[in-house]
Amino acid sequence: MKNLKRMFAVFLMVLMSNFLANLVLASVDGPSVFWKYSLWGKRRAFTEGAETLSKRLAEETGGKFKLKIFYGGQLAKSRENWDGLKANSFEMATVCNFYHPKKNPGLMALTLPFLPLGQSFDRDAKLRQAVYDHPILKKEASKFNGIYFMTSNLPQYEFMGKGKPPLKLSDFKGMRVRAGGGVGTAMVRLGATKMSVPAPETYTLIARGAVDAVSFPFTYAHAAYKIPEVADWYTANLSPGTSDCPYVMNMQAYNKLPKQYQNLLNSLRGEALESLKAAYKKADDKNLPAWKKKFTEIRYDDKTLAEFKAKVGKPIWDEWVAANKDQFDAQAVLDVILNFKYSNIK
Repeated sequence: MKNLKRMFAVFLMVLMSNFLANLVLASVDGPSVFWKYSLWGKRRAFTEGAETLSKRLAEETGGKFKLKIFYGGQLAKSRENWDGLKANSFEMATVCNFYHPKKNPGLMALTLPFLPLGQSFDRDAKLRQAVYDHPILKKEASKFNGIYFMTSNLPQYEFMGKGKPPLKLSDFKGMRVRAGGGVGTAMVRLGATKMSVPAPETYTLIARGAVDAVSFPFTYAHAAYKIPEVADWYTANLSPGTSDCPYVMNMQAYNKLPKQYQNLLNSLRGEALESLKAAYKKADDKNLPAWKKKFTEIRYDDKTLAEFKAKVGKPIWDEWVAANKDQFDAQAVLDVILNFKYSNIK
């Protein structure tokens, strides 16, 4: 009997200590909320912002605000996250613009080649957020019940490939390249064949010889999708552009949150971005030394890059504006990017 009482007393003490710990740790009080986050692939540098949000929301609310990340396309395939948000299938997702250009034509501005991106992580994040904040982009997202939360701030793209290395840009002629958005359009101008393939499918295609080269955010994505296992070479300074894969919230779900939870979410944006910044750097620090030893590293001279930029930069910008001007003020969206000012480059 005494042992039973002692066990019961210990149980109460543990229960009370856990309760008090939650009270102390929870700096934001509110109701229990469970959000689902839709992602494809596995955990990688690109997803560290979402992981940080999940962890910090739980910490700040004593576990009351749970954001569970579903990897591997469990909730929706990579091309279907806008549709899932619209259908209220989940409360948050990452969307990549070039997977569904007709659903987010304004967001496609950020895939155009040779935009003034890549000067610094912090500047790029501010620039992309400025694009999301434009009324045209807000309206575009709202059609799918979405609110742009923050950028994944992808690094510049580079190519990694199998077979003969393209030591000259003319060597890309006839190559089958995995390249989306404006980067893909730029490569077509070099005579390459563009293939828009979901990231998880690229390894199999290049291994089988169905694709000659893959463009991904350099370096984390090539490693995440195991391209180095079958590659022979990579470009180190082509940097033709990038794509945009923002974190998007379900508008209805966000509007239902109590104000303190909305404020908490928004206050964690900076921490989430910093975790992405650190993750991309960690990947580069690991990958680059090994790749330099193992693969043929290709660097193009300044004259070659300048000629390429003149050929595919502004001409493709102008074509994009002309193609979209009847749908929305495409020039206004592009101007946000071209005229962006940020003085605190880090």
